[in-house]
Amino acid sequence: MLEGKKIVLGVCGSIAAYKSATLVRLLVKAGAQVQVVMTPDATNFITPLTLSTLSKRPVYSDYFKAETGEWNNHVELGLWADVMILAPASANTMAKMATGLVDNLLTAVYLSAKCPVYFAPAMDLDMWKHNSTQHNITELKGFGNILIPPGSGELASGLHGEGRMAEPEVIVAFLAEDIRKKLPLFGKQILVTAGPTYEAIDPVRFIGNHSSGKMGFALADELALLGADVTLVAGPTAQASKYQSIKRINVTSAADMLQECLAYFPAANACVMCAAVADYTPVTVAEQKIKKHDYGFNIELKKTTDILKTLGAQKCEGQILVGFALETEHEEEYAIGKLQKKNLDLIVLNSLNDAGAGFKSDTNKVTLIDRDLNKTSYDLKNKAEVAHDICVKLTQLLKK
Repeated sequence: MLEGKKIVLGVCGSIAAYKSATLVRLLVKAGAQVQVVMTPDATNFITPLTLSTLSKRPVYSDYFKAETGEWNNHVELGLWADVMILAPASANTMAKMATGLVDNLLTAVYLSAKCPVYFAPAMDLDMWKHNSTQHNITELKGFGNILIPPGSGELASGLHGEGRMAEPEVIVAFLAEDIRKKLPLFGKQILVTAGPTYEAIDPVRFIGNHSSGKMGFALADELALLGADVTLVAGPTAQASKYQSIKRINVTSAADMLQECLAYFPAANACVMCAAVADYTPVTVAEQKIKKHDYGFNIELKKTTDILKTLGAQKCEGQILVGFALETEHEEEYAIGKLQKKNLDLIVLNSLNDAGAGFKSDTNKVTLIDRDLNKTSYDLKNKAEVAHDICVKLTQLLKK
């Protein structure tokens, strides 16, 4: 949820500022770009050099660089950020935020910010309980700022109670979950299949296809990025998911994939069948390696169960089922036939006649056709961009 996010981290004058070093490390590790802005008092508790080293960016605490006169533009900082976090947020800074008082760079950035603002208070028990502090927190929440509640425990004064800044791990988890809850597919269970299937002939040989799994994995990543709970059933492939939240189930054969799809489909809000599943499998599988002979060799094949058609027959009202059609001729005719025969809501058509499309390539060129036969064609794009286009349409279908 935090990968690629641009985060302004405001550090205020508090003993809890030492935790900011860990917070910066965790945010950077999560893939965020972190710009630290400190109040002048905060520099007494932790050095800008420490936070600059960890964030890999210069730390700002003044309006301008005294040696050059260069302005640290608070407006640009406020506009740059996707998220602003104040941690620790002192009672003094919260009072300024609540009243619009601007006497340092951090409060100026806060008033310029157009992004969501989170604040993690840190102070002693009596300061936390004081009516003025609670009033200011109410005001800040009323402005749309988001409170990350303090913890309870031993405080710097020796008192025991509320006022401890939330631990950095808690702040990062809180932030990631809050961002996820606001994403368009939050709470949606989506099943994705990817890659080929291998149908065994003997212990060392199989029937397979050229699918790399790149398109299916790109779709799973994009769906996770949009907040969905993704289950990815993957055939044999070297591809890896970008996000740990994706539940990956590895399978080999069409029968294996069918079994997993039947297990997870009933709970799914949508299913995207991107895998290139074998249409045929050997009738018998040799227990030992088949030896080479001078004469010809025949393999008797039987049809595999059509997973897409099976799921289409079981689909409940409100479930969305997406299929893929890779064609070499009569492309739209065959794709529409597949859409209708298998009770799909959307089919993604691509043609091996289009340069740069199909198996193994990093690019694809697709046409989306929905059950009302609305058609949208796209230019050649990389598969991550194609996944985004498909997910935009899927999100629309889930909202109907």
